[in-house]
Amino acid sequence: MAEQKVVVVGAGIVGAAIARALAMGHPAASVTVLEKEDEPGRHQTSRNSGVVHAGVYYQPGSDKARLSREGVRRLREYCHERGLPYQEVGKVVVALDARDEGRLARIRERAVANGVPGLRWLDAAELREIEPHVQGRAALHSPTTAIVDFARVAAAFLADAREHGARLRTGFEVTSISVGSPTRLTAASGDTVEADLLVIAAGLQADRLAALAGDSPFPRIVPFRGEFHELVPSARHLVKGLIYPVPDPRYPFLGVHLTRRVDGNVLLGPNAVLALAREGYLRRDLEARELRELVSFKGFRTFARANAATGVREVWGSLNRRAFIAAARRYVPEITPEDVVRGPAGVRAQAMDADGSLVDDFRFSRVGNVFAIRNAPSPAATASLAIADLVLDQLRPDLP
Repeated sequence: MAEQKVVVVGAGIVGAAIARALAMGHPAASVTVLEKEDEPGRHQTSRNSGVVHAGVYYQPGSDKARLSREGVRRLREYCHERGLPYQEVGKVVVALDARDEGRLARIRERAVANGVPGLRWLDAAELREIEPHVQGRAALHSPTTAIVDFARVAAAFLADAREHGARLRTGFEVTSISVGSPTRLTAASGDTVEADLLVIAAGLQADRLAALAGDSPFPRIVPFRGEFHELVPSARHLVKGLIYPVPDPRYPFLGVHLTRRVDGNVLLGPNAVLALAREGYLRRDLEARELRELVSFKGFRTFARANAATGVREVWGSLNRRAFIAAARRYVPEITPEDVVRGPAGVRAQAMDADGSLVDDFRFSRVGNVFAIRNAPSPAATASLAIADLVLDQLRPDLP
C-alpha cells in the first residue's frame, strides 16, 4: 500500500493522543497534526481542573464509562513511565440532605457497575476523617480519583508522536475542506495540506470542521464558560483532596467543587455560564457572528427556555463573588471571602442535538475518509489514550 497521509486537526490532548497512536502504531503512515494556535493545548487541555475521573458518574455501558475506566489505567501507567505527576488524592461526593443522599445512592450503583475500585459510603463522621473541614450528611469516597497536569501529558504525547515521525504545524487554522482523493485542507493563510485520512479532534470548533467535511451540522457545539476561584495559600489546608457536590442529573456538569492540583493550588469551581464566544474566557468576550448563529439555532432556544431559571442562577454566581463562594461554603463552611481570589476560566465544548438536548456521552462519526470527534468534554482528557485506540481501530483497515 502506498504511503497514507493522515491529518489530525487539533493538538489538544485528544488530538495529541491520536497522533501518538497513529505514529507509533503505523510507522509507514505520514502523520501531520494541524493546530490553529501558535502552540498546542491552549484551550480545554490547559484550562481544566486536572482531575483524572475514575468513572463514578457515567451511565454503565456508555463510551464515557468504558473509555474513562480504560483511560485511567493507561494514563496512570503512562505518567509513571514518563515521570509525570500522578497523585491519587481521592474524591468525596458529598450529600447535604435526603434528596442528595438518594441521588448519591444511584451514583454509587453506577460507579459499582463501572468497576470503580475502592468505593466507600461514608457517614458524617467518616467523611470528617478523610476531609476534616467538610460538612455533609453522607458521602461517596473514590480513593483512586487522581490529579495530573493535562497540559504536560499532552506535550508528552506530542513528543512521542514527533519522535516517531509525526509533524506538527501550528498557526494553521483550517477554513475549508475539499473532500476527495486526497482531501485538501486550506488554512486562513492560503496554505494547503492533503490527507488520505482526516481526523477532526478540534474541540470547540469540531462541529464546524465536521460540517465543512460533509458531515451533519448536528450536534452543534454550545460553549459554556467555567470560571474558577482559588484559595490563598493560608487556606489550602482546608481541602485535602477533591470535594464534589452531588450533581444535578439534568445536566452534564458537576457543580462548583473544590480541587487540589498537582502544584498545590486549590481551585473552587467551575460554574457553567453560557459563553458569548466559543473561546470566550472573559465575560466581556463576545463574537457577534457566533452569538447570532447560536440564537438562530432552534434547539438552543428550546434549551434556553426550559433552563432559564438555572441560567439566571449561574449568571448571578458569575457576577456575584460572594454567591460563588457560598456554593463552596455549603461544603467547607470555614472558607471566608478573604480566603478566595479570582482564578482562571475555561470553556467547555458541549454538544447539543437538533432538539436542544445536551449530548451526554462521547459522540463520534465517520463520513468517507473523515473521522470526527463530535462531543468530547470531560472525561475526554482522562480517556484520551483509550479514545485514541478507538480511532485507530476505526481507521486501521485503511492504514498501511
